[in-house]
Amino acid sequence: MNTQVTGFYAALLAIFYVVLAFAVVRQRMKLRVGLGDGQQPSLIKAIRIHGNFAEYVPFALLLLLLLEQKAGLSWQLHLIGGLILGGRILHALGLMKSAGTSPWRFLGMVSTFTALLVSAGLLLWQSV
Repeated sequence: MNTQVTGFYAALLAIFYVVLAFAVVRQRMKLRVGLGDGQQPSLIKAIRIHGNFAEYVPFALLLLLLLEQKAGLSWQLHLIGGLILGGRILHALGLMKSAGTSPWRFLGMVSTFTALLVSAGLLLWQSV
């Protein structure tokens, strides 16, 4: 069973996850907050950026893995993996720049939702 595409995106996303975790640690050290958010806006933002990533990426990677195991087309797998990775980067950048709405944050969520829905649709289609 070949899972090179999923492995590639999982590795890149894992690196980005650690980068986001270090951003939280950096804010904790700077603000001297060991637990919780200390009601510090910059720490709250860093925690949410990291948390949002952790909420979406595992499920998206699971769907990508299932598609790859069903011998999904390489271009489809890379499109979905690219949407996940690009979406998470755009979302993080958007939130880093503004706690409110932003075009980057919006595009990041659209990319992530598209990856999830396309993956689910392909899996359903292949299961029929």
